[in-house]
Amino acid sequence: MRNLIALALFAAAPALAVSQDRVPNKTPGSGEKVVVPFELLDSRHMAVMVKLNGKGPYRLIFDTGAPMNLINNRIAKESGVLDPKNKQGPVGLFGTMGQKKVALLEVGPAKLENATAVVMDHPTVAAISEALGPIDGIVGFPFFARYKATIDYQKREMTLVPNGYVPTDAMEALMGKMMAAQSGDKGPRIVGPAALFGFAVDKPKGDDAAGVAVTDVLKDGAAGKAGLKAGDRLLTLDARWTDTIGDTYLAASLVRAGRDVVLVVERGGKEVRLTVRPVRGV
Repeated sequence: MRNLIALALFAAAPALAVSQDRVPNKTPGSGEKVVVPFELLDSRHMAVMVKLNGKGPYRLIFDTGAPMNLINNRIAKESGVLDPKNKQGPVGLFGTMGQKKVALLEVGPAKLENATAVVMDHPTVAAISEALGPIDGIVGFPFFARYKATIDYQKREMTLVPNGYVPTDAMEALMGKMMAAQSGDKGPRIVGPAALFGFAVDKPKGDDAAGVAVTDVLKDGAAGKAGLKAGDRLLTLDARWTDTIGDTYLAASLVRAGRDVVLVVERGGKEVRLTVRPVRGV
């Protein structure tokens, strides 16, 4: 899924250059807790039922690693996100129509007004649909960043509590970085201490199973003290999928030293949750 998002970003970039109205999102007030049911797919992704402008529901992947919401052209037209009466901008690769406004985005009982979504028929989403049933897009950061989430895998439910945070526009930030790169302004280089876990992972060629193999654990390191063992299969780190070595390093790089994070590992055919507090270091 990380590769999917990376491809989507670069394929969508030409169409995203079209100017858009900037309408602030309306975030639910604090305390409005909602429970959203989800389906756990064979790929280990979570699928949720979503309505767009009152139309649907549509089956989308709930991806905490996605920097944007993404919907295909079919549901964009069906829900009125793409108005056939309005002249559309240039069509990019994979039918990319750029980022569009969604008047009302509903994920289960959770509602978000003035949301945004990139309209795109990505071939990887289509491939997932063929294997696992209809998938019409992705719910990403612009939605879930507004909530504190608790996930109950046994009940297949997410409990969302609004946190008051209004995320910045990821697409706008991407375009800004692309323009800065073209102008030669790479911005300041920020150097800071990393959070050290004390374990190593590997993903041999031909290994298509979920997660990565834990190959070495420092006995007195943060992960070792938390109970991680060589031979474990690391499935997620701080609620981020670790299906590749790159995924694992990215997830670890986003963790602040001294903060408790949960590692989900497979050990002896069972899932085990370990709470790790990585230490500061370089």
